[in-house]
Amino acid sequence: MAVRRDLGDPEAGAVDLGELLGRDFSAAVVMFHEAVAARLGLTAGENKALDVLARRGPISSGQLARELGLTPGAVTGLVDRLARAGYAERVPDAADRRKTLVRVDADRLAAEVAPVFASLREAVERLTDGYSPAQRATVQHFVTNVAAILREQTARLARQT
Repeated sequence: MAVRRDLGDPEAGAVDLGELLGRDFSAAVVMFHEAVAARLGLTAGENKALDVLARRGPISSGQLARELGLTPGAVTGLVDRLARAGYAERVPDAADRRKTLVRVDADRLAAEVAPVFASLREAVERLTDGYSPAQRATVQHFVTNVAAILREQTARLARQT
């Protein structure tokens, strides 16, 4: 592992974007989500599961396992904990009553989770207020594609495990 240099130091030369994203940015994101989860009485993994459930709508435990890169058994325990905490519930699939879906409590998310992210959203908006539409489009393109790369790399690592 390379010795970390101060990526914000102009004397350090050109910034290595892989280093910046792979270590500094990702560490900041992980630590933020750890803090959010702790505030809600959850683990970071449980918090990310809530995010997946909120974005994907009610889904099966198997689908949730694939989204999170976890085993079905691990997701069963995770869903049990979310249900006990009152953040999610298992519901029958209306299309196939033999199946069960996992659904978040949208009202609780709106009341407890959304406000936690409001200050982050506001801070990012202040950061980008002075950006031109072209600069905002570049940032959006970059972040969208870095997220896709991270998902690809996560899947690659999961396949190797």
